[in-house]
Amino acid sequence: MEAMAQFPDIEANYLLLPIFLLPLLYLIFKQWKYPFATKSPPIPPGPTPWPVLGNIPHMGRLPHVTLCNFAQTYGPLICLKLGTQYTVVGSSPAAAIEILKTHDRSLSARYVPKVVPARQEELNRSSIGWTEVCNDGWKYLRTLCRTELFSVRALDNQSCLREKKISDMVEHLRAKKEGQVVDIGELVFATIFNMLSNVMVSRDLIGLEEESAGEGMKSLVRTVMEVATAPNVSDFYPLLCKLDLQGLRKKSTNLGIKIRAAWEPIIEERRRQGAPLTLSQEDFLDTLLQNNFTNERIHQLLMELFTAGTDTSTSTIEWAMAELVKNPESMMKVREELGREINQDLPKESHLMQLPYLQACIKETFRLHPPAPLLLPHRAPEACQVMNYTIPKNAQVLVNVWAIGRDPGIWDEPLKFKPERFLSCSLDYKGNDFELLPFGSGRRICPGLPMAARHVPLVLASLIHCFDWSLPEGKDPQQLDMNEKFGVTLEKEQPLLLIPKARS
Repeated sequence: MEAMAQFPDIEANYLLLPIFLLPLLYLIFKQWKYPFATKSPPIPPGPTPWPVLGNIPHMGRLPHVTLCNFAQTYGPLICLKLGTQYTVVGSSPAAAIEILKTHDRSLSARYVPKVVPARQEELNRSSIGWTEVCNDGWKYLRTLCRTELFSVRALDNQSCLREKKISDMVEHLRAKKEGQVVDIGELVFATIFNMLSNVMVSRDLIGLEEESAGEGMKSLVRTVMEVATAPNVSDFYPLLCKLDLQGLRKKSTNLGIKIRAAWEPIIEERRRQGAPLTLSQEDFLDTLLQNNFTNERIHQLLMELFTAGTDTSTSTIEWAMAELVKNPESMMKVREELGREINQDLPKESHLMQLPYLQACIKETFRLHPPAPLLLPHRAPEACQVMNYTIPKNAQVLVNVWAIGRDPGIWDEPLKFKPERFLSCSLDYKGNDFELLPFGSGRRICPGLPMAARHVPLVLASLIHCFDWSLPEGKDPQQLDMNEKFGVTLEKEQPLLLIPKARS
């Protein structure tokens, strides 16, 4: 007792001891990994990032190819750090199923590049592609577009418009371009753009001879796509976003203004005129006006529909024509099939289901040259577990469908254009077969898939049925340049230039 009296604070110190010991015990508990302790799985493997820059120096000129090579080293789910931001990439059907199906709800948020000019609040009200989450506004827009543009009823009603644009294209080639060099991408872009513009605003917006140089619509749309995929410091280091150090956001805004000028006077004219007299006179713009859309909402929606709908389909048709020119046996099979099934001058949409080899050629083109090689970027709003790995919170999540389409573990002779592979299997590109996902899958699947499934084969069939095609200066088709140019859309690095000869 006397000893205790000499140290009156000892009893009080013993009472405080647990307060100091508890944090220490917690750290020891985590470090020793007791069997009953919980620990999140690691993030997916990947190349070692550099200080500050992360994996930016590793990406190269063709990121989809680089990521495919990384997958061969590190596995089907990899993680990179681009600046301060994590990016997770799936490169196999199993990884695609996990991202787009099993964890679709958790990963269906959108990673929005900083180059997108609209404010996020406006995008969340007016955008199909760039809403951060699948909110009520996004659901409403998807439903409206599905009903008015992409339903079977709507597509059947539009068929005469598409067939009229096909007739215009063929007559243009016969009257003005036979025997001359034709830029297939330019021609197809103008045709598909006018197919869409007649559905949207009931008129052509560009001419079939519009040049890509200067301020042509195709040039503007392609430049928008190039700006959207340019490496952007603001994406790698979001703290620098407001500075727009490369001027990409400003450039994207100016390009958007130029593109919108094509239809802005039409909107104002339509507002003055009021509702059409009959339902048969209505187009998509009338529907938007009747639903009290502001000009800004109309601009955002039309911008997305025009740019996504034209550039991806143009790229697919250009690649398909290039592959068929380079593979004359396949071209001959398509031509023989068209000759058997079409007893008139021009193909019609009613013929498309009777052309299995043509459809196989389109699937094979989607496999080798998917229009969006990495799809559009998803985002993980919260950390989640995929394939026994942890996807970090707010990580960008990509699916490398280009890598899946060239995987020798899935495809026999994957680098060879061989449409016959699709004649003996039921694989389709509608989002249910994860070996072939050009339009994605799940909640964020491309809403325009049903329309693309009509106008891509219709344009391709018309070009092949009505004309023979050769390379300029008698060049050997086997020497055709098939190099790629990476972007939101996977383009040919060199435009496809061909000479048409009308078939009798």
